[in-house]
Amino acid sequence: MLLESYHLELSPASCMPEGKTLHCLARLDQDVGPVIPYLNTLLGGYIVTPEPSVTFKAQRRLITVHPREIAINAVRDPEEASRILHWLQGEINAAWERRGEIEPSFKATPRPQVLTILKQLPKSNCGRCGQLTCMAFAALLAEGGAGIGECPELSAAGVASLEAYLRPCKFL
Repeated sequence: MLLESYHLELSPASCMPEGKTLHCLARLDQDVGPVIPYLNTLLGGYIVTPEPSVTFKAQRRLITVHPREIAINAVRDPEEASRILHWLQGEINAAWERRGEIEPSFKATPRPQVLTILKQLPKSNCGRCGQLTCMAFAALLAEGGAGIGECPELSAAGVASLEAYLRPCKFL
């Protein structure tokens, strides 16, 4: 087991002064730097740096893993932060255990393009997905903040097409 323990720190998000979300920082008691390229392969990082660090979208959150800390943006409460960190601890330890089977990667995963997604949506602007427009839904989908199934007007062929497009981006 590579990551055994960490210390959780939560603070109000300065960009959200009304205090609806928290920033989460986990100070790691172990150095997880060696697992970062393997974790990147499995979770598909958007940003990979030589220090090393990896930033990816998971659990509908932006997560950055550094050798000695993990940052998670916009968590609702301490329970959500703990749940996400527990999940990530499992992912880190599983990647470390399976590192002999995984090709490490220092490259960023391709980012989905909003207009490419929009072209595959019905463009009815029905609002049944919870967004005002299909463009807004496409932007949310491109950032990993929505799922394909949240568009009730999307045909089976449209779902299959979007799944094929988003799969290399590690959103599925």
